[in-house]
Amino acid sequence: MNHNTPLSPRPLQHLDDCRQRVLSAAQLKAHGVNSAALNEQCRPGGPWQQLLPGVYLLHPGKPTADERLHAVLLYAGRPQTRTAVAVPTQTTPDEPHPPQAAPQTPYTNAMVTGLAALALHHFVSVPPLLSLDRIDVMVPRTRRLRSTGLARLVRSHGMPTPQRIAGVPVAPVPRALADAVAQLDDAGAVRRLLTEAVHCGHCEPAAMVRELNQARLLTRPHVIDAVDSLVAEGRAIAEDRLYEMVRGYGLPDPLWNVDLRMPGGPHLGGVDAYWPDQAVAVELDTRAPRQELRAELQEESDGLEWSEYARKREHLERLGITVVHLTPRKLRESLEQQATVVRTALMASVDREPAAYVMVLPR
Repeated sequence: MNHNTPLSPRPLQHLDDCRQRVLSAAQLKAHGVNSAALNEQCRPGGPWQQLLPGVYLLHPGKPTADERLHAVLLYAGRPQTRTAVAVPTQTTPDEPHPPQAAPQTPYTNAMVTGLAALALHHFVSVPPLLSLDRIDVMVPRTRRLRSTGLARLVRSHGMPTPQRIAGVPVAPVPRALADAVAQLDDAGAVRRLLTEAVHCGHCEPAAMVRELNQARLLTRPHVIDAVDSLVAEGRAIAEDRLYEMVRGYGLPDPLWNVDLRMPGGPHLGGVDAYWPDQAVAVELDTRAPRQELRAELQEESDGLEWSEYARKREHLERLGITVVHLTPRKLRESLEQQATVVRTALMASVDREPAAYVMVLPR
C-alpha cells in the first residue's frame, strides 16, 4: 500500500462536517474517484449530485444551508488539497467510496457577501439562508468565472479582510450591505436593512455610507431616501440622549436648538444647546450623507479645505465660544463621559476671556 491508495469507505451518516460532504472534482480525484466513477455516482437517483460545475454533494436530497455556502465558496474560491493517508479496507473493485476526511483549509480569494452574509451576521430582516435562491460570493475582478446556479459572483477591485463566522469567510457588514442593496429595488427592504444595521449596532453609519458611495448606490433615489430618513431618525434619537444627559447628570439647563448671530452682523450657525453665561455650545454631528461624503472627499483631496462643521466651530471659537462636538455614537456608548466633557467646559469658562456678545435666536 502507498500514499496514492484511495481512502477507506465510511458510511455517509458519519460525515458530520459539511465540508466532507461537499467536495470538488479535483478533491474527489485526489481521493481516487475518477470521472467515470463520479458520473456513475451522480446518475439520476444516484447517491451523489452535482451542485455547481465541478462541485458535488455526497448525498441525495436537498443540501443544507451550510452545504450551499461551502459549495458556492468551493466553486468560486481555491481551497488547497492534501493527499490523504490511506487506511486498509475491504472494498469491491468497481465501487467508489466517499472520502474519509476533507482537509480543513480555508477558501482563498472568495467570501460570502450580500444577503447571505447579512444572515450570517444575524440580521433578522433578511430571509433565512435556505430560502435564498442565490448566494452572493465576492471574488477578485480578475477571477475567470461566471455566475451560475445558486452562485452569484460579485467582482471586486479590492477584497476586504473577511470575518470568519462558523468557519465561513464573510464580508464585513458595511460591504455586505452595499452588495445586498445593489440587488434590491424594494425601497422598504432597503430601509429595513439599513435601519437594522445602525440601530442594532452592526456597523457605524459613516462606514455604511462610505461603502454605499463607493458602490455608486447613492445615486439611486430609493437608497438615498432610506439613508436620509435614517440620518433624520438618528438625529432625533441623539437629541433625546442629549436631553437625558443634561437631566440625568445635573447639568444646568441650556437654551435648546438656537441660532447664533452677531448683532447687526452675519449668521454664525445653529447649535443644539447653548449656555450663554458660560459661552459653551454643544453641536451634534448628524450630517446628511451627501454632506458628509463631500466633506470627506474635500479633506482627502485637499487638506487645506475645511468641512462646514469645522469652519463653523473655528469661527465660534475665535469669538470665545467653546464648542463641544458630540456624535450619536459618543452619546450612545459613553453618556457619562460626555457629560463630564460638557461640565468641564462649563467650569473652565471662569478662566477664559469673556466671549464676544452674540444674539441668541430660536431655531
